[in-house]
Amino acid sequence: MKAINSRFLLHPIIIFAIFIAGCATTTPVVYEPPVEPAIQAVPAGQFDTGRMWTFDFPPIEYFAETYSFNPTDEWFRHARLASLRLPNCSASFVSASGLVMTNHHCSLGALERVAHEDENLLDNGFYAVTLEDERKVEGLYLDQLILTEDVTAEVLAAFEQGTTDAERLRLRQEKIREIEQRFGEETGLRCNIITFYNGGRYSLYGYKRYDDVRLVYAPESSIGFFGGDPDNFTYPRYNLDVTFMRVYDEEGSPYNPDYYFQWSTGGAREGDAVFVTGNPGRTGRLLTLAQLEFNRDKQYPFIMQLLDSMVGIYSDYIAEYPDKRSEYETRLFGIENSQKAYRGRLRGLHDPHLMGRKVDFEETFKSEVNNRDVLRTEYGTLWGEIAELQQEKREIFNEMQALSVRGLGRSALVAIASDIVEFAMQIDLPDEERQERYKDENLEKTRDGIFPASGLDTILEERIIAQQLTFMQSALGENDADLQELMAGQDPVTVAAGIMQSTLLTNREDVEGLLKQEPEQILQSPDPLIRFVKNTRDRSSSLRSTFSGIQSTESARVQQLGKALYEIYDTTIPPDATFTLRIADGVVKTYEYNGTIAPPYTTFYGLYDRYYSHGKVHPWALPEQWITPPGEFNMSTPVNFVSTNDIIGGNSGSPVINIDLEVVGLVFDGNIESLPGDFIFAEEYNRAVSVHSEGILEALRYMYDAHRIVSELEVGKIR
Repeated sequence: MKAINSRFLLHPIIIFAIFIAGCATTTPVVYEPPVEPAIQAVPAGQFDTGRMWTFDFPPIEYFAETYSFNPTDEWFRHARLASLRLPNCSASFVSASGLVMTNHHCSLGALERVAHEDENLLDNGFYAVTLEDERKVEGLYLDQLILTEDVTAEVLAAFEQGTTDAERLRLRQEKIREIEQRFGEETGLRCNIITFYNGGRYSLYGYKRYDDVRLVYAPESSIGFFGGDPDNFTYPRYNLDVTFMRVYDEEGSPYNPDYYFQWSTGGAREGDAVFVTGNPGRTGRLLTLAQLEFNRDKQYPFIMQLLDSMVGIYSDYIAEYPDKRSEYETRLFGIENSQKAYRGRLRGLHDPHLMGRKVDFEETFKSEVNNRDVLRTEYGTLWGEIAELQQEKREIFNEMQALSVRGLGRSALVAIASDIVEFAMQIDLPDEERQERYKDENLEKTRDGIFPASGLDTILEERIIAQQLTFMQSALGENDADLQELMAGQDPVTVAAGIMQSTLLTNREDVEGLLKQEPEQILQSPDPLIRFVKNTRDRSSSLRSTFSGIQSTESARVQQLGKALYEIYDTTIPPDATFTLRIADGVVKTYEYNGTIAPPYTTFYGLYDRYYSHGKVHPWALPEQWITPPGEFNMSTPVNFVSTNDIIGGNSGSPVINIDLEVVGLVFDGNIESLPGDFIFAEEYNRAVSVHSEGILEALRYMYDAHRIVSELEVGKIR
C-alpha cells in the first residue's frame, strides 16, 4: 500500500530472498553494525502488538468498552463480505452494482493494461463516461473471504508426529496441503490455511474469486500521487489516491453483491470511531528480541545498502536517458518507497524506548512461562535456542548473499549465466535424476525461457554488475580466489565494462547457440560470468542449504513459542499480519510532530498552497483542469485525514468505515512515525493517512464531471 507498503513497498519476505548490499561506487564498503548498549526495559503498551483483529475472533467486548459500540455477528459478516483483496492491495464493494474502490497506486498495472496504443492513462487518467466504456483488465482479480474454519488441532497433531525439526515441518506442510485440497473440493472456493501466532493457531480461509474486473475511473498520477516520493510517508497530505473498478458476473452484467459499504453523507470528523477492513501484509511484532536484533544488525542494513545503490543507479540512468522515464520511473518509485520504509524501520529498531518496550513484553512473556511448571518444561529454553540460531545466520549471511545470483540488485546477465550452467549440468544427468523442468517436453520450454523475453538494457546491466561486484568485494574479501580470478586486480567499474564487451550473454542468438552445444562445451565456455557462476555454484548451494536448515530449525522453535504465546494470551492480542482480512479500530485524531500539531484533516486549500509554494513543478504539479478549479468547487472540503487505526503494507485500498458501515475514507499511507510499525504499534505516534470521502465526491463531481459515479455512490447502485 502506501500505507507502509506505501505505494510500491517491496514485500519483506521477497526482498530478504533477493537483496544484496553495496554502494554504487568503486570503493568496497563493509557494513559494521554499531555496538549497541544493553537495552533497558520500558513498560510495554497495551497494544504494542497492534490492533489488527481477525474476523475469526473479533474483540467484541473491547469494542463495547472503548467505543460504547456492540457490533452484532451480522455487522461483522457485512464488514467481511463487503471487503475485498487485490494482488498486493485491499479493496471493497461500494455499491449494489458491483462498484469497487481501491487506491490509484494499486491500479497502476491496470491502467497500463487497458490503455490503447495512443493513450497515456498514467499521466492523463481515465473515466468511463458510460457503462459500455468500462474496460476489462485482463489478468486482474479480486478475492472475497467467504469461509473461515479453525483447523489448529489437525495441523498441530501432524506437526507433533515428527521426531526431528525437518520431519515436523514436512508433516505440517503435507497436512496443510491436504486440508486445503479437501476444503477446496468440498466448497469450490480457493482455500488457504493461515498461520496465526507463529503457529499457535491455524485457520482455513476460503475465497471466492472475481476475475471480470473493469476499470471505471482513475485520476492522473500527478494528483493520485501528489507530492511524489518527498511527501510519501508524511502528513499533512493532499492526495486523491483513489480508483474505481467494477466486478461483472458470468453473463457480462454488473455484479450485484449482497453486501457493500454505503457512502457516508458527512464523512469522518475528529474524534469519530472508525474501522479499517483490509489485508495488512506482514508484521514481525511477535518476533523475539534476538530476531529483531538480527534484523537491526544484519538484514535491514544490507537491504538499505542495496536500496541506496539501486536508487542511485536508476536515478542517474533516468536523468541521462529521459526517454526511458516511463519504462523505469515506476520501478524507481518502488525502490525509493522501500528505501524510506526500511530507513524508518531501522530508526525504530535503534530507538531505545521502542526496543525497551519489546524487552518488557518478552520478559513478561518469559515470566508467565517460567512461573508454570508445565510451560517452563516445554517452552522455557526456546528464547535461548532462537538466539543461538540468529548467531549461526549472522556467520554465513554475507557470503551467502554475495553469491546469490538473482533478484533486485543482481544483474539479469548473472542470472542468465546461472541458468545456463544449471541447464548444462542437468541435461548431463540421466533422465531419472533430472529435475522435472529439464525433462521431456519441459526441456525446450526451460531452454527458451533462459533469455528474458523483454530483452536486456545493456547500459543498465553494466551499472548493476558494477555495484554487484562492489558488494561481492566487501562481503567476500580481497583474498577470495574465485572473485580474484574474475576481478584480475581491477576495480568493479572497469571489470563490469570488460564483462559487457566480452560476454556472449547479451545476445539472444548467442545464448540459444550456446545452449545447443554439448554440456561439457557449455561448461567450458570462456564467458567470464559463466565461469564465475560455475566455480562458485557448489559453495553457493552449500551456503543456501545451511541457511535453509537454520531457518527450518528456527521455524520449528518459533512454532513452539507460538503455542506458548497462544496458551498464555489467547486472542487478547492479535496475531501478526499475514495479508489476510483484518479489522483495525481507531479514531480520527491529531498528533504532535516537528514541534507543532498535525491537523486532523487537510483541505483543498492546502493542496493549492503546496502547488504554488513548490513553484508548480513536479512532483507538486497539478493536472491541467485542476489549475483553475470551477467556481462550484469547494476548497474547504476535506481531502485527507489521519486516524489511529493500525495499518501496514497491504492495507492500501482499505475502506475506512464508521459504526454504521458507511465509507468515510480510503487508506493510502501511514505517517513517517508509523514506519517502526513493522515490529511495534505505538499509537502515540502511528497514524493511518486516508483520502476523505467528501474530498472524493467533490473531485468526482466538479473536476471530472463523473456524475454517474457520484450518483451511484450516493444512491448505492446504478440509477
